[in-house]
Amino acid sequence: MIQLDAKSVARALPRKELVEALRKAFTLDVSVPARAHHEIPVTSGTPGTLLLMPAWSERYIGVKIVSVFPDNAKKGIPAVAGSYLLMDALTGVPVALLDGTELTLRRTAAASALASSYLSRADSSRLLMVGTGNLAPHLIQSHAGVRPITEVCIWGRRPEAATVLANRLADHSFGVTVARSLEEAAHSADIISCATLSSEPLIQGGWLQAGQHVDLVGAFQPDMAEADVAAVSKASVYVDTREGVLAESGEVIQAIASGAMQAEDIKGSLRDLATGVVAGRHDAQEITLFKSVGTALEDLAAAELALAAGTT
Repeated sequence: MIQLDAKSVARALPRKELVEALRKAFTLDVSVPARAHHEIPVTSGTPGTLLLMPAWSERYIGVKIVSVFPDNAKKGIPAVAGSYLLMDALTGVPVALLDGTELTLRRTAAASALASSYLSRADSSRLLMVGTGNLAPHLIQSHAGVRPITEVCIWGRRPEAATVLANRLADHSFGVTVARSLEEAAHSADIISCATLSSEPLIQGGWLQAGQHVDLVGAFQPDMAEADVAAVSKASVYVDTREGVLAESGEVIQAIASGAMQAEDIKGSLRDLATGVVAGRHDAQEITLFKSVGTALEDLAAAELALAAGTT
């Protein structure tokens, strides 16, 4: 069985190739059951959580195994750990074990870039990155792989964290600056990408300009939101999967609860876009919004691509 650590997974998943692998995967017949959540009791402190995310195609079975133990921070170790097991679909024999964290970061960013390839203007050159966590550099580089990004502006609650990230990206083809005002940065962006754990909306509908594309990745629970109801109702909304977003996305759930939109107002999913069921952006003035909560189909596609690279 092949084992790929984080560095090996990164080498095996070039960003543009991963976007195209996801584009193809969303056209295929892949089974994706609901993720399973299990509480793990501990002798003292906060219980842990075990997440199991399976998917299978004609060729492979895959399952991502993620553990979340909040009290690990007190012990100086990461709270979240993940692995991805890939098996042969005909025999069930394991063929690869991959680092789940790197796999997730790259496939999440690639899904946003895939959506952008349908929803943002083709001439989009200015990207605003809201958030400075582990996912932020992946989103920036993946968006730059599908659009001619020349200017990246980074906003974070802690300006020093935004500066650190800007310095890390200084040797790329695009210029990088740090935003002093989130509102001003949002006004001038072609693409606004958000990856935060905010429970209060950061992006306001009143800030959005004609032709912008909004990419919401961070909020993954009904009580979280990175954009307000006005922003959601002002935009043409697309999602990675309807089932996942209607169950987990705070922005969409809150907009529906307020009466500002209905579930039927969602224009399409990544499968709809990839298969041509829906066309994506209609004109240069339309405001588009993509909401992602993740799907095991993306993990499977990324693992298959990494396995192919790891065996050549």
